[in-house]
Amino acid sequence: MDAGSIILTVLAIIVIVNAIRGFVIVKQAETMVIERLGKYHRTLQSGINIIWPIIDRNREIEWKYIQETHEGITVTYKKLKRLDLRETVYNFPRQNVITRDNVVTEINALLYFQITDPARSVYEIANLPDAIEKLTQTTLRNVIGEMDLDQTLSSRDTINTKLRAILDEATDKWGVKVNRVELQDINPPRDIKDAMEKQMRAERDRRAQILEAEGMKKSQILEAEGEREAQINRAEGDKRARVLIAEGQAEARVKVSEAEAQAILNVTDAISSTGDPANYLIAMKYIDALKEMTAGDKSKTVYMPYEVTGVLSSIGGIKEMLDRA
Repeated sequence: MDAGSIILTVLAIIVIVNAIRGFVIVKQAETMVIERLGKYHRTLQSGINIIWPIIDRNREIEWKYIQETHEGITVTYKKLKRLDLRETVYNFPRQNVITRDNVVTEINALLYFQITDPARSVYEIANLPDAIEKLTQTTLRNVIGEMDLDQTLSSRDTINTKLRAILDEATDKWGVKVNRVELQDINPPRDIKDAMEKQMRAERDRRAQILEAEGMKKSQILEAEGEREAQINRAEGDKRARVLIAEGQAEARVKVSEAEAQAILNVTDAISSTGDPANYLIAMKYIDALKEMTAGDKSKTVYMPYEVTGVLSSIGGIKEMLDRA
């Protein structure tokens, strides 16, 4: 084989190798940034892509990884040839922040972000995860520094919303979209926790006393209302009983009066032809009065008024009427 054939064979092998290397398969939700002669050329899409290996090169990106183990936090850096376009969860290590009322609080957060422009995420920032972490830490300090401890503990949604809005705006030039920011833990110092627990117990005791007082108040009100209703019912019963008694007495007196009137009429009818009925009635009344006066002690002395002679004459007249009858 002559020299020309050898050269042609070598060139053919080089062409075949470069052609094979020129076929690049990119997985779904991944991408690659290609530089041609040191300048950005294009971004590869998912599927089969063809490049020129001699003049085209893949631009690598440095990525920071944080892992929490039982021994502590481990930080590693890797060079990545391919960018993951899926949403990434970044767990920040715990950090101390100071609230507006000067309480040092330990906070760690989760950040959910996604690369939307691979070229800018490669060329606009040197280490994207590290930059996002530092930006989140400083933003979190600023947001927490504007709030009291009680507000910090009770306003996680507000803090998350503020952080997401600030980070999303700041990372837009890096080709990153911040979707969510979540505060995992907010740990005040131990003495603050003890004070908060005492305050919580005192607040619960106060609420219990208020509820007990309100219960006693309602019980007393119901008892007073019941007693009032009972008194009203008793008064109504007494009133009805008195009315019935009065009606009964009135009816009895009417009956007695009617009976006496009938008796007088009978007597009047019997003696109307022989004497004066008025004398009879007066005489009977005097006799009843004399019975009451002489009842009881037999040694009692009874003085008769002068007018009794009229009564005696009436009695004598009655006797004469009865004798003539």
